Amino acid sequence: MKHHDQVADAFGSTAAAYLTSQTHATGADLRTLADSIAATPGATVLDMGCGAGHASFAVAPHAKEVVAYDIAPPMLATVEGAAKERSLANIRTQQGAAETLPFESHSFDWVISRMSAHHWHDVPLALAEVRRVLRPGGRVLFIDIAGSDHPLLDTHLQAVEVLRDGSHIRDYRADEWIAFFEAAGFKASIRERWRIDIEFASWVARMRTPEPCVTAIRSLWTHALDEVRAYFGVQDDGSFKLDALMVEAR
Repeated sequence: MKHHDQVADAFGSTAAAYLTSQTHATGADLRTLADSIAATPGATVLDMGCGAGHASFAVAPHAKEVVAYDIAPPMLATVEGAAKERSLANIRTQQGAAETLPFESHSFDWVISRMSAHHWHDVPLALAEVRRVLRPGGRVLFIDIAGSDHPLLDTHLQAVEVLRDGSHIRDYRADEWIAFFEAAGFKASIRERWRIDIEFASWVARMRTPEPCVTAIRSLWTHALDEVRAYFGVQDDGSFKLDALMVEAR
């Protein structure tokens, strides 16, 4: 199976769980997205890797049009249904990969993405496409789980992530994000950093993680060094904390 197919397959079968996930449906970052879009009257917005649509739902009341874009058709069907329920008629969906955006150049005032890019096959190529579809003066807000600056911590983070979800590629560090954006021709900065509490049972259930992998994650946390367990705040039930960041670019 190719990676793009794996992502579409993994998230196709879990779309409903992501719509109802409190981790995804809530957060101050959604308010920041909404406020940012609201400051650009009549904005057209592209939500890349929209998942179950929470970022699209947050910004739609403040935008002229939102294109919810994702590789998994069942995710897009979930977005369409939820948008209808919420009377958000200005959201439309489009299927495709982050690296090949099927849009005209200079089509959008804003490109946003939330908790998606760690699945993308080629982030630099995707950002080159973002640059192409943005209008002059256009702006970007990306939110994702952050890689750790310390290799010991980062190795554990990436291992836990890929055990939970085989389509995971990488949680990138802040300096990697800045370098990616600058290489694509943007001026970028880290706008915010925060931590997210991960409740273990629902985290693996949402992704339908196979039981042997769940056991492996528990074992990895149990046998991790004290400083690793302390940093990630690992609890007896396997719950822990993830770092998140918001990158702003223009």
